[in-house]
Amino acid sequence: MPRMTPGSAFVLPGLRSPFAKIDRELSRCDGLALSAPVIQQTVAGDGGPGRDEAGRIDLFLWGAVIPSLTVSNWGREVWFDAGLDAGVPAQGVVQACATSIAAATLGAGQVAAGRADLVLCGGVESMSHTQIGLSPGLSRTIRRAGSAGSPPRMVRTLAGIRPRHLRISAPAVKERTTGKTMGRHAEEMAREWEISREAQDRFALASHEGATRDEGAFFRPLLVTPGTFPVDRDTLPRAGTSLEQLAGLRTAFSRSDGTLTAGNSTPLTDGAAACWVASEAGLSLLPDSLPRARLLDWRQAAIDPDREGLLIAPALAIAELLHRHGLTLEDIGLWEFHEAFAAQVLCTIAALEDPEWLAARSSVKEGLGSFPRDRINPNGGSVALGHPFGATGARILSQTVLELAAHPAGTRAIVSVCAAGGLGHVALLEAV
Repeated sequence: MPRMTPGSAFVLPGLRSPFAKIDRELSRCDGLALSAPVIQQTVAGDGGPGRDEAGRIDLFLWGAVIPSLTVSNWGREVWFDAGLDAGVPAQGVVQACATSIAAATLGAGQVAAGRADLVLCGGVESMSHTQIGLSPGLSRTIRRAGSAGSPPRMVRTLAGIRPRHLRISAPAVKERTTGKTMGRHAEEMAREWEISREAQDRFALASHEGATRDEGAFFRPLLVTPGTFPVDRDTLPRAGTSLEQLAGLRTAFSRSDGTLTAGNSTPLTDGAAACWVASEAGLSLLPDSLPRARLLDWRQAAIDPDREGLLIAPALAIAELLHRHGLTLEDIGLWEFHEAFAAQVLCTIAALEDPEWLAARSSVKEGLGSFPRDRINPNGGSVALGHPFGATGARILSQTVLELAAHPAGTRAIVSVCAAGGLGHVALLEAV
C-alpha cells in the first residue's frame, strides 16, 4: 500500500448525537432522524462552512451497519433529509464497526488524489429500529400476492403460506462464517492471551472514569445543540462505577468459565457521529478555530477467524503502520482504541508487545517495545460511551483530534477500530 503524500489530508471534528442504550432515550429516532440534525448542525453550525456554502462540500460519505429495507444509499438519503444542497454527491459506506473510519479514509483517498478538498464523513446506528426479516418463502409469497392483479388471486396466493414460512429473522451480532457471537470470540481471545477478569474490569472502570471526568465536559463541544434530541448528553457512562460493582456482574457469553460481562463489554447503542476530512485548500472553508490534525497514513488488516482471534487484526494493522513509518509504540503520544470489549483491547496490546507474534505475522522482526498504557483513551471509550456501529469511527476520530489539540505540534496518535469478519482499520494522525 503506498503512503499518502505527507500533509495531504487533515481530519477535523464534526458533531454527534448523544449516545444512548438500545430501546431507551433515543428509541423514537430512526437512523435518518438521528443523522439529519447531526449533519445540519455540523455544516451550518460554528464548526462548518455554513448552510449557504454547503454546495462547496465535494463529497458526503455516511454509513450504517444494520441492513435497512427502506434506505439503500445512506449518504444520499441523510443528505436529502438534512435539507442541504442537492448538488453534493453522496455515498453509503459499510465496514461493520469500522464503517465511519472507513468513510474517513475513503474521503482522505479522494483528497490525496486531488479529487476533493472537503469531505464530510460519518455514520449512524439505530439499534432500536432494527428491521426484522421474513423467511424467503413468506417474502416470496407476499411479493407474489402484491402483484396478483385481483383480490381473488391475492387470496389464493396468500393461501399458500405454510407454518414453516412463518419464521422471522432478526440481524444477529454473530459471525456468519463461524456461527459464534462476537462476545464468544472475545472470550476465546481472552483465554488465549490470558487476560484476567480483573484486568478487564479495571480497564472498564478507567473507561467510565475518563468519560465522566468533570461531568463529561470534554464532550460538550462535540455534541449537537441541547434540545435537538430527547437527551442532551451521553446516558451510558456511570460516574459511580466501582471495581466491586463490576466484579459482581454475571458473565455474559460463557457462564462456566467466562470473564466478559455487561460491565466490561460495550452495550448495543443508538447514535450518529460526523467528522471532516480536508485538504489544505479545504481548510479555508472551515473556521480557523476548529481543531485539526494531519492524517499521516492509515492501514487495514484482515485475519482468518478460524485461525486467529476474531478481533486481533488491529494489532497487525498497527504493527505494519508503525513499521512503515519507522516508529515504535513509545513514539505514539496518544492511543484511541475502539473498546468493543475490554478484553479485545488488552489482547491487542499483548500482541503488540509480543516479539514472537509480531515476527511470525508482520514485517516487524525485532519488536516494538513496551506499550505506554497511560496514553490510552484518556476520555473513555466505547465500553463507557456505547457503540453505535456506524458512528463509532467518526466519534473516535473527532475525539482524537480534540485531544491532540492539547498536545504539542508533532505529537502522533493512533486510532484503532476492530470490525466483524476479522478486520482492523487504523489511522495515524499528527497534531499541528
